[in-house]
Amino acid sequence: KFSDPEERLSGSDGGEDEDDVEAALKKEVGQIRASTEQKLRRFQSVESGANNVVFIRTQGIEPENLVHHILKDMHTTKKKKTRVILRMLPISGTCKAFMEDMKKYTETFFEPWFKAPNKGTFQIVYKARNNSHMSREEVIKELAGIVGSLNPENKVDLNNPQYTVVVEIIKTVCCLSVVRDYVLFRKYNLQEVVKSNKEDTQQKPSSLTEEQNSKVVKPETEEEKSSKEGKQENK
Repeated sequence: KFSDPEERLSGSDGGEDEDDVEAALKKEVGQIRASTEQKLRRFQSVESGANNVVFIRTQGIEPENLVHHILKDMHTTKKKKTRVILRMLPISGTCKAFMEDMKKYTETFFEPWFKAPNKGTFQIVYKARNNSHMSREEVIKELAGIVGSLNPENKVDLNNPQYTVVVEIIKTVCCLSVVRDYVLFRKYNLQEVVKSNKEDTQQKPSSLTEEQNSKVVKPETEEEKSSKEGKQENK
């Protein structure tokens, strides 16, 4: 018990201060825990800054291996597993979308695939969104030159390359990846990769057959009949 009223008053204030400190500490711990849990999430949505483009950040997963595994499964099973996603492209590196920044960054970025003794055939695909200051021809020329400088045995192959360098420009950001089986997996198009080869080969011939049939069964007009009769009489 406090014998002095002033001591009792100060003791009461001290208890309130302790409660405030404890509440503040609990709040701070909760914020740190929530922040840590968010950072440890395996998949996290990130604003892309472009229409119809969604970024998913991965934690502890290689984007190239993940996307290749998904496409390989769809290509093998021919099972359609999405209705709204058109293409799925892994992004392994980003830099500023200016030629000097891209050249400096890719000199190191390309090494795991193209620096001697590593080598392979390759192609470069380019797409720009909300950006008009980059030249497609210049970007492809410069990046192809860097790949060649890493190993002269790296050769361009536009039909069936071992590697495809994907360059996606979004505003002022350059997104890069090096993927495998780009042609086999229909340019990483989830809607096309599930189609069988039989479907692809039959689509165009069937449309031609319909067009030919429509011409065959088209009835003759009266003018055409009279024209034919006139020709026969002349003969």
